[in-house]
Order: sequence, then structure tokens, then C-alpha cells
Amino acid sequence: MELHDVWFVLIAVLWTGYFFLEGFDFGVGVLTKLLARDRTEKRVLINTIGPVWDGNEVWLLTAGGATFAAFPEWYATLFSGFYLPLLIILVCLIVRGVAFEYRAKRPEEHWQRNWETAIFWTSLIPAFLWGVAFGNIVRGVKIDRNFEYVGNFWDLLNPYAILGGLVTLTLFTFHGTVFVGLKTVGDIRERARKLALRLGPITAVLALAFLVWTQADNGDGGSLAALIVAVVALVAALVAVNAGREGWAFMLSGVTIVAAVAMLFLTLFPNVMPSSLNDDWSLTVTNASSSPYTLKIMTWCAGIATPIVLLYQSWTYWVFRKRIGTHHIAADVSH
Repeated sequence: MELHDVWFVLIAVLWTGYFFLEGFDFGVGVLTKLLARDRTEKRVLINTIGPVWDGNEVWLLTAGGATFAAFPEWYATLFSGFYLPLLIILVCLIVRGVAFEYRAKRPEEHWQRNWETAIFWTSLIPAFLWGVAFGNIVRGVKIDRNFEYVGNFWDLLNPYAILGGLVTLTLFTFHGTVFVGLKTVGDIRERARKLALRLGPITAVLALAFLVWTQADNGDGGSLAALIVAVVALVAALVAVNAGREGWAFMLSGVTIVAAVAMLFLTLFPNVMPSSLNDDWSLTVTNASSSPYTLKIMTWCAGIATPIVLLYQSWTYWVFRKRIGTHHIAADVSH
């Protein structure tokens, strides 16, 4: 296997890790409006991801940095062609981080309510737009002979990509609902379970339609296997939720995300960004990659740094593994 193939796999792993972790993160943000009944319950939901949300975003930074270094042509075409949706995502992530940090800085109700609204929208919008972006990457976009995107923003809002956005939005919300059931106690835990049972079938229908469409267009044996794993895992997650096995449910909803993202990258390879105008103008792992020497240096750096990052993040989740509930929120603290 050539180094550019290795880095394609590594970038796929980074995006998979990001969607697995930030997926429930976004889902919890959406649930601050869908699940929480009062200010105290919103605080409980925010506290479930409070220690980890910023660490989850490191996966995005690493995926973007790895793409820039390993496949500069891919990075240039992607970030120029998808400039507006990616800018919207970036602004949302910035506002979302500020909202988490600033929400409790002042006691006024309108101050906290406004930041809570910001958390909801800046979780929902990126959850949808990431699906739109990856739907377009897999489907192919208007790239000319100079490897430049020549379409416009509205070309990105095609039925396939919009369906992809709905899948990521519902799947991340379902993943977040299962996570809340795993991390909370009391009434909010039971309501999270009931919401997951209602949301799961909708997610399954949308995901099945999107993955079957993907398989019909570009699939092979490997992507078909990933499709089957994703669907079976999602159904099994629903069974686990119904049985009250939150740990298994969270693991299985995570497997669904991993298998779905794996399927997208399997259908994409050896392209990294197909051209819908001419197959010969597609960006591939070969024509979009950096020099072998650059990839070699990156491989050594990744081999040293990656285990350290994984150990530290795993330790963080272990330290903050306990469940929380409304009784953990002091009665005299308004936020």
C-alpha cells in the first residue's frame, strides 16, 4: 500500500472519530430544546458534554490539518468550492464554544436563555451541513480540468446531499439521545429512552434510503458490507434502548456511524473528490497528494502523537464517566 493510500485511510479514521464523538455532542445540543423541560434539565444536558466537547473538536482540526498536508489539491478544491457551507459551520462552532463558556457568566435569565438558544442552533446547523458536504463529496461536484470547483452554492443543495444532511442530523440526535440515557439518572433518563425509541425508526428509514442510494450509484462489495453493518447496528441499538441497556445502545449507535462513514469513504476511493463533469478531472489519492517525502514525515509524526492523544482523551472520558441528574444541580444556582 502506497503512503497516499495510507493517508486516505487515516483521514477516513479521523473523520469517523469526529462524527462518532462530535455526533453525540451535537445531538445533546439539539436535545436542549427537544428534551429538557426547564433550566435545570438544560444544565444537566450541558454538563454531560461539558468536560469533553472541546476535546471532540480536536478530531476536526486534525482531519482538516491532515487533509491540508497530505492532499493539498483536495483541501484547496474542497475549501474553495464549499466555502460558504464550511464558513457557516466554522462560525457555528465558534459561537457554540463561546455559548458553552459564557452561558453561566451572568445570572440574568434572558442572557442564559439566549446562549442556550445559540447552543441549539449551532449544534443543529453543523449536524445538517456536514451531511450535505459529505453527500456532495461522494456524489461528485463540478470540477474542471484545472481541478477547480466551477459550480455555485445552490448546486450543493441537491436531493442526495439534502438527504445526507437529514441523515446526519437525525443520526447525531439519536446518538445524543442514547448518550443522555447513558449519562443521566431519573426522569430525564427515562424520557431520553422514549425519545430515542421515537427517533430511531425515522433515523433508520432516512439512513437506509441514503445508503442504498449511495450503494446503487458507486457501491461495491466492501461498501455493501458496511451498509449491512450500519443498518443492523442501528436496529440493534433500538432493541438495546428498549431493553434499557444504554451502554450497548450507545456502542451500537456508534457502530452505525462508523459503518456509515466507512461506506462513504469506500465508495469514494480511489477518488477524494469526483468530478461530475468528466471522470478524468476527478481528484484522486494520486493526483491530489503531497510528495512521498512529506507523507513519510507525516507518518512518523502521526505514529508518535496519535497514541498520546488517544490515551489522554480516553482518560478524560474515564474521569467523567459517572451519571448526573437534576439533584446534582444546586437549588440556589440559577444556571
